[in-house]
Amino acid sequence: MSLPSNFKDLIAEAEGLNLYKKLIIQLNKDLLYANIDLELDHETLPTSLKLVLHETVFHLIQSKFSEYLNLLYIVDVSELKIKKLDGNDTLQLSEEVTFLILQREWQKVWYKNNIPS
Repeated sequence: MSLPSNFKDLIAEAEGLNLYKKLIIQLNKDLLYANIDLELDHETLPTSLKLVLHETVFHLIQSKFSEYLNLLYIVDVSELKIKKLDGNDTLQLSEEVTFLILQREWQKVWYKNNIPS
């Protein structure tokens, strides 16, 4: 599996495989495990998903850093990928982390759908 390299490709692939709703479900599950007060409606539009998740990640980085780290742990975002990001601009950092979260969640959904149990 090659991971999508941007948000647009990720959403196109998820919608093309009819897995967008499962992506939302997986994200909600991990947000709940991480004790983040955010539940996305299954009908959330991709642009709203990106915006709301980005705002949440930005807020966590600025105000609740330990919860932010816990979310990364629960979602299982690669520590190496996080370390490669430039942390000088919090807004840019939160946008890139948002994509890494969605990318990892997409990977989980894709594997669950394509690997026989």
